[in-house]
Amino acid sequence: MTDTIFALSSGAPPAAISVIRISGPEAGSALQALAGKLPEQRRAAVVTLRDAAGEVLDRALALWLPGPATSTGEDMAELHCHGGRAVIASVEAALAGLPKLRRATSGEFTRRAFANGKIDLAEAEGLADLLSAETELQRKSAQALAGGAFSRKVEDWRSRLLDSSAALEAVLDFADEDDAASLPADFAAKVDELDAEIGDWLSRPRAETLREGFRVVLAGPPNSGKSTLFNALIESEAAITAPIAGTTRDVLTQTVAIDGVPFRFADTAGLRGETGDAIEAIGIERARAAMSDADLVLWLGPEGGGPEGAWELEPQADRQDHEAKQHPRHRVSALTGEGMDALRHDLVAHARAALPRPGAVALNQRQHGLLAEACAALTAALAQSDPLLAAENLRLARLAFDALLGRTTTEHMLDALFGRFCIGK
Repeated sequence: MTDTIFALSSGAPPAAISVIRISGPEAGSALQALAGKLPEQRRAAVVTLRDAAGEVLDRALALWLPGPATSTGEDMAELHCHGGRAVIASVEAALAGLPKLRRATSGEFTRRAFANGKIDLAEAEGLADLLSAETELQRKSAQALAGGAFSRKVEDWRSRLLDSSAALEAVLDFADEDDAASLPADFAAKVDELDAEIGDWLSRPRAETLREGFRVVLAGPPNSGKSTLFNALIESEAAITAPIAGTTRDVLTQTVAIDGVPFRFADTAGLRGETGDAIEAIGIERARAAMSDADLVLWLGPEGGGPEGAWELEPQADRQDHEAKQHPRHRVSALTGEGMDALRHDLVAHARAALPRPGAVALNQRQHGLLAEACAALTAALAQSDPLLAAENLRLARLAFDALLGRTTTEHMLDALFGRFCIGK
């Protein structure tokens, strides 16, 4: 990371103001080349930006931010320009023409912050989630992760683990050669407490459900009103509705937010035993697969015919010939709106209980897997009577903690993570 990078870090032009960031050892030289001077450190100054030929590009605010006390840990500069496309293009062209400068790749500013110890890997993952957050629940969870709440907890676990490891090492170092070493008196209690705390985190709702939305599948036989209800829930005419059996042939999904809660609704093919249509048969098979993967199934078919845990809905309540149910959870009409508000409120309450609490950290697949490894290693340590074997299991748990924070990781994994960021971040 010896080269200097630049990129537009604000929204795509046109805009009132656009921010171009520069980071690396040549940031000061680049700013001086365009502005003719270096402004006072960390104070905004109005400058005239010129290209190599001396042509005026823009009147802008410039910031000179020498490292290492910057977001990337490197020398940085910011140009707050007028946000027209031509202005941004001309300033970027002037920067690209300077020696040792190049355009940044996706997430490269944040990757440099990680490499220079400004953030750890868990915080970087939280920042990636924050950039993609579309609902209030997603934002609050990502903010907690990006703000270091999980990192601080892992550091606390790691510190306590090191204390237990040090106690074991002392036992091993000072045990008499003729006597078998024994575990410290409080070893089991401390490790068990740590193991229980991590187990509690492993039982929390996962980040994938929060990110992708609470999965709700509408299921039932043909012509039971699934597509009409689906359109009403997502407030869009996404699904084709018709009184012809088999109109829906595939699983149609749509992500929406209701009262700040992310949902992924799925409309499915009508379920029936036999069909001579090969394509419809594939749709039915996919519908059954969607039901098995759902967080919740809304059953619009005959009472008691849905999967275990499904909500019984009595649909098409506006029709005189609709099939009544004895104990439906909701009676609804997607056409007239009858019962729809009650259904939405019930869905929101149910999803909130299954999703992370507002502001609580939700573990992603990588974090959950590493915590599970740490938990397994601690459980194995508790089962040992030999201090040497117990110490080895504590070492494995510590390696999992280090991997959580990015102290031991691979370039391939980093490429995948920082590739989620936009250019300029």
